Amino acid sequence: MSGSEPPVSFQTRPDRYRHWRMEFDDDVAYLVMDVDEQGGLRPGYELKLNSYDLGVDIELYDAVQRLRFEHPEVRAVVITSGDEKVFCAGANIRMLAAAGHPWKVNFCKFTNETRCGIEDASEHSGQTYIAAVNGTASGGGYEIALACDRILLIDDRSAAVSLPEVPLLGVLPGTGGLTRVVDKRRVRRDRADVFATKPEGVKGRTAVEWGLVDEAVPRSRFEQTVRERARQAATESARAGERGVTLPMLEPEISADRVAYRHVTAELDGDRVTVTIRAPEDAVPPEVVDADFWPLAMTRELDDLILWLRTNEPERGTWVVKTTGDIDAVLAYEEAMTGDKDWLAAEIRHYYKRTLKRLDVTSRSLVALVEPGSCFAGALLETALACDRQYMLEGAEIVVTEANFGAFPMANGWSRLASRFHGEDEPLRDVRGRRLGSEEAEELGLVTLALDDIDWDDEIRIALEERASLSPDALTGMEANHRFAGPETMETKIFGRLSAWQNWIFTRPGASGPDGALSKYGTGVRATFDRKRV
Repeated sequence: MSGSEPPVSFQTRPDRYRHWRMEFDDDVAYLVMDVDEQGGLRPGYELKLNSYDLGVDIELYDAVQRLRFEHPEVRAVVITSGDEKVFCAGANIRMLAAAGHPWKVNFCKFTNETRCGIEDASEHSGQTYIAAVNGTASGGGYEIALACDRILLIDDRSAAVSLPEVPLLGVLPGTGGLTRVVDKRRVRRDRADVFATKPEGVKGRTAVEWGLVDEAVPRSRFEQTVRERARQAATESARAGERGVTLPMLEPEISADRVAYRHVTAELDGDRVTVTIRAPEDAVPPEVVDADFWPLAMTRELDDLILWLRTNEPERGTWVVKTTGDIDAVLAYEEAMTGDKDWLAAEIRHYYKRTLKRLDVTSRSLVALVEPGSCFAGALLETALACDRQYMLEGAEIVVTEANFGAFPMANGWSRLASRFHGEDEPLRDVRGRRLGSEEAEELGLVTLALDDIDWDDEIRIALEERASLSPDALTGMEANHRFAGPETMETKIFGRLSAWQNWIFTRPGASGPDGALSKYGTGVRATFDRKRV
């Protein structure tokens, strides 16, 4: 692990929250943002004006997950502020100014994924999110609201919404703000241009007219209107579920060279991480009774590991993905999860989908090794298909199931198989429902290379060493381009622009240099910009 700071844990629970409160009114939940100014994840800054850092967003991510799994009764969620004048001031500028470049980018990536998770809950879990903007929402604060289905802005001649990053900080809104304004809110291009260069933002009726919010409500009627809109959304929801599943905090065993959960393990060796996912050892239970159910437990562990590695091990640039165990046991659990058997099975599938998407946008070289004893079947095969290359040893098998044809779509809306073959129908027909050995898998295009045991060790060693010798920056750009063939969507734009535009802008002297906007923010001294356009 690099640096002297302690590792970041993404594990928390509501009784440990410092920045959010969860409140319930029958089938409506309220997430109240009330940031502890002294509760920063790292020393050196205060979280004033409901500004946030990674620790604040870890709690929000946890709350969104728990609402989906632990509270099937919740059909509408209101996000609001515990501060009467400020909804949220966005990402903490002092934190960003002091942070290294990898921290900035990973922070933005995680907050993007959390916002996308809110939108996924609205689309697939029947939980309508409503932003009750009861004070000024700027930057990332407005981006929280943008992730919601409906935005209500208090109309008190003071509260405004804004994206002030371009004029004040010399960077872009880091959580998809520009994209959501035009692609989701359908704000006209010229108005979006004015809005993104107007640091004081837009208020009241103008915000409604431009499409930046849905309603501007006087203070005297604000709380009542929010309750009415939430109650209406809950009534219209089709969410159905009875008993939720409690999500206990994960407690991995972490050492200098290993991170180990029950079903997922990471071995750390030099610039490489070897991730191994183990098949279930128990028979499929008649029903899901707790978070130990293998598909849910494995997904939670994989999700946490990806986040842990991305944040705490930025210099380990190659991840090798393996699986081990009974391939038929994996298929048996997949069969139990097939179809719309109950709300919880659907939630687990969507969670696994989101975790695979997190793997897709991770800026690491991903290599799958398929060996005898592997269990890359159906849903687990998706982890191999998410990789940049797949090597398969003679004697190994993979199994293609219906789960590989759209159950876990990528950000582009396509399955990983459809993206692999760029939407061609014939290769998809040839692999459907097949149990394949190495030669067939290579012939049908499902693996990069099939090898015998004579060449295996040398070929893998050479491939990994060659990969590690290349420019990490160039690899990040190349991989991000290759992974998302096919149609462009709002989600691919958000992450693609983060990887390219924001990543680049963060390194420019106008933003991060000694005389840049982040350094000069709050000093009263104007930033110095290089005026040459590139």
